[in-house]
Amino acid sequence: MPPAPFVRSGKSSRTTDSPISYFIQKAIENPGLVSFAAGLVDEGSLPVEEVRATAAEILSDQLAGQAALQYGSTQGLTALREQVLKLVCDADGVTPADVNLTAADVCITTGSQQLLYLVGEILFDPDDIVITEAPSYFVFHSLLQSHGARVLTVPMDADGMRTDELEALLDRLRRSGELPRVKAVYTVDYFQNPTGLSLSVERRKKLVELVRRFSTDHRILILEDAAYRELRFTGDDLPSAKRFDTANEYVIYTSTFSKPCAPGLKTGYAIMPPDVMEAVLHLKGSHDFGSASLSQHIASRLSASPAYARHAEELRGVYRHKRDVMLKALETEFADFPAASWTVPAGGFYVWLTLDGIDTGTTSPLMAAALEAGVLYVPGECGHVADESGCVPNNEIRLCFGVATPEQVTEGIRRLRKACAALSGSKKKVVAKV
Repeated sequence: MPPAPFVRSGKSSRTTDSPISYFIQKAIENPGLVSFAAGLVDEGSLPVEEVRATAAEILSDQLAGQAALQYGSTQGLTALREQVLKLVCDADGVTPADVNLTAADVCITTGSQQLLYLVGEILFDPDDIVITEAPSYFVFHSLLQSHGARVLTVPMDADGMRTDELEALLDRLRRSGELPRVKAVYTVDYFQNPTGLSLSVERRKKLVELVRRFSTDHRILILEDAAYRELRFTGDDLPSAKRFDTANEYVIYTSTFSKPCAPGLKTGYAIMPPDVMEAVLHLKGSHDFGSASLSQHIASRLSASPAYARHAEELRGVYRHKRDVMLKALETEFADFPAASWTVPAGGFYVWLTLDGIDTGTTSPLMAAALEAGVLYVPGECGHVADESGCVPNNEIRLCFGVATPEQVTEGIRRLRKACAALSGSKKKVVAKV
């Protein structure tokens, strides 16, 4: 007799595998595929020598090595928290005092994903409301599903989340009596995953003003996911939404060393209001008593050295080149394709491709044809939340140029065009440059 099933918690029952797991498995099963699916970093530019030298420097000093191999604090290494605060404030063109911040407002996490989960734990009960962009980061959607939260979405345009639509949504929720259930607005405001779009400066200011205005009987928080901020390769840096939260009340700013340095360090960070910090640390202490100490010591020494800035600059060049290769390949291969359009990101990893009239979904003929042709993408539907009728847009594609080589990027777009050609005729394209 098989054993009786164990009784799962409500949260466990609501938790499913992330959509990206399917695409990673497909890539493993088909090693010849060109994968534009998983948002992985460029392997050739990982800072092996810099990390090796830094680790050797730490471990060659008895006291430093002992400190790095010992338990640390739940909140994280003080030196690293101070460096993170300086990194973010310097980028925003302010001093910590200008925005009411100290190192006590910084927490080091096991990647930014842990912070997203911890914030979900302290904020969301079933049927609470989270507002996101449409489309948005689908791994975060999976996390929200686990918590039982309702996701309401706001459309985007070339300047990111439409704050006029956000204001209208918040007003409707106030009039319907549902505003008390709104806990957070989530935005990936630099080179968004999945579209590559960024939130304009004026909309960053407006976003903070809106949550302040609609925080009548409780505080609505902004969860600002700035994971790709340091990978800008066109134009000037934009101030964070946190920059406009001058009393440190409304914005949780989170980022990571995974994208500008090395994901294997699994080191992220967040800057947040004191009462939110207290709740996060109580929960994080139950998780791990603090993130890996050795990784924090390595990140601290690296980020304080010229090697970090040099590596980040090198990465910007690497990803700029790959973006340009992808855009050129799209221009070449889809020159005669009907109503194909794509974004032109100023940083990050992603190009968002729209193919009017073609179903791009996981079970679509295009996905089957793409796999047959030897290329893998993430269907745009993964980044959307179904509307009241249960529908999501099904004619979009996320293309990640992070891990593919320039040669693979060119070949992968050629294969994607081959797959599309089997399904549709050719007409003049329309390109939306952002």
